[in-house]
Amino acid sequence: MKVLITGSAGFIGSALALRLLARGDEVIGVDNLNDYYDVNLKRARLERTLALPGYHDLRVDIEDGPALAEVFARHRPQRVVNLAAQAGVRYSIENPLAYVRTNLVGFANLLEGCRHSGVEHLVYASSSSVYGANTQMPFSVHHNVDHPVSLYAASKKANELMAHTYSHLYRLPTTGLRFFTVYGPWGRPDMALFKFTQAILAGEPIDVFNHGHHRRDFTYIDDIVEGVIRVLDRVPESNPQWTGDAPDAATSLAPYRLYNIGNNQPVELLRYIEVLEQCLGRKARMNLLPLQLGDVPDTYADITDLIQDTGYRPAMPVETGVARFVEWYRAYFKVAVNSA
Repeated sequence: MKVLITGSAGFIGSALALRLLARGDEVIGVDNLNDYYDVNLKRARLERTLALPGYHDLRVDIEDGPALAEVFARHRPQRVVNLAAQAGVRYSIENPLAYVRTNLVGFANLLEGCRHSGVEHLVYASSSSVYGANTQMPFSVHHNVDHPVSLYAASKKANELMAHTYSHLYRLPTTGLRFFTVYGPWGRPDMALFKFTQAILAGEPIDVFNHGHHRRDFTYIDDIVEGVIRVLDRVPESNPQWTGDAPDAATSLAPYRLYNIGNNQPVELLRYIEVLEQCLGRKARMNLLPLQLGDVPDTYADITDLIQDTGYRPAMPVETGVARFVEWYRAYFKVAVNSA
């Protein structure tokens, strides 16, 4: 297939591109290489895909409607995976308009491109953050998610609503994926695992919110990519049992679907830190702090629908996944095993 990936220099986008190229797909990679975090890391990820045949690297911002329309017109992708977004719960409190521009305006540009190009299937990144104030565990795609607690979460919920509208009006098949705390090699520097590793190796204290009692459904990057590919290959259809009298949030009479992608095994943050300490051979100095504004205490993915529809099964235990991240981190930053 010819697949357009937005956010192709990102953590998930880069890993997905490698998998698609390995199976013989052609990939059009779109990324603006913004400086939300280290651009050098993004360029290093890109080097891996640029070395492979079938990859087209484009510097385009999805906020630029005409430029994105030109990408669709020139390359005519069959399927699209939208992973370009302004990420981060806490940053959305500091800079809310960045989320409006990229996650709302940019996503609308993408929907228009898919609509006018006859794209077979749009898969897009949503987030576990959409569950917001919901406390019913595990989180199910059939639950109500009308109470977000950050603008980031609200923008992702808006993406789901926008996608449904295009599925309904234009019969554009769309699938939204609610990712649960993705981690692993080549990960984002603004995420806890990266920040904790950096601080512990430097002998600096780490800020541990909610006194470490968060529970997160940490999901390894390879498991995420496996789920994305299984979904990409499965174009959604109308659910003939759907009714407006008792509407199901995860399906529709339109070709529309929502899935959780998680590990289905929540881990307390203190345990996650303990695993990291064992991998680094060093103890962390912790600043235990209260729950931060915009955060939710726990996430736990119900992945029943994804298993039933695609056969997806997460395979990576957190102990092995964190060890693999540490191995990559030491190699990438050239950190000796016994470095202070």
